[in-house]
Amino acid sequence: MDPLYRIDYRGAPRHALRRHDGWRLLDGDPFGAHTVGAALDTDSPRLLAPVIPSKIVAVGLNYKDHAAEMNKALPEEPLIFLKPSTAVIGTGVPIVIPSGAGRVDYEAEVGVVIGKTARHVPAARVHEYVLGLTCVNDVTDRDLQRRDVQYTRAKGFDSFAPLGPCIVSGDLDRPIRVESRVNGETRQQSSTRELIFSIRDLVEFVTRVMTLLPGDIISTGTPPGVGPLVPGDEVVVAIEGVGELVNEVVAAP
Repeated sequence: MDPLYRIDYRGAPRHALRRHDGWRLLDGDPFGAHTVGAALDTDSPRLLAPVIPSKIVAVGLNYKDHAAEMNKALPEEPLIFLKPSTAVIGTGVPIVIPSGAGRVDYEAEVGVVIGKTARHVPAARVHEYVLGLTCVNDVTDRDLQRRDVQYTRAKGFDSFAPLGPCIVSGDLDRPIRVESRVNGETRQQSSTRELIFSIRDLVEFVTRVMTLLPGDIISTGTPPGVGPLVPGDEVVVAIEGVGELVNEVVAAP
């Protein structure tokens, strides 16, 4: 599959493909029947978040070194929590630090985009239910996370789920490089070979708990190197084969 984007097309969201010969609109449902449509008359459409999921199922402590970084024991099964769809923004859209927030951290993650309704999916068949991969920044108010113990408030603010820039199909079983940079300085650099629970294991586990709908995302956890963001920063999440998700950081007005 060519990289799948969601763009602003004449004031409305449309899905589009970026091909070797330029941009083409996608006619129909990217999760169902569709065809390749008209060519775009621009080389740089305004990019939106590639999907608006009904939910993001995020995974905590899924890299061994990150668990050590957070002084927490390795989990015996995946630790999952939800981020709301209202937290989603695309590349180029600012992350807004809420008024009165404590330390707000970046967390670079591989996002797994579900392609069709998934319930009780065995690990061996997970590839049949995955549309592709994207970049996720699981932005977190670390002080609230410690205070609340559970993660909903700390990770649920508007703009705390940057996604993008696109969705790319890929081999779920090969290692995928994960990086983050803040103001051009590399902060995280790892690979999914360090995951405690693999992508296949995560999809199997989550779909035993809840039904995943087309466009839903499993965010697979972050490697070591998380750290704070402040207004004026630019944070980049780079996932091998997908591209770069770029967001500036601003204070709430």
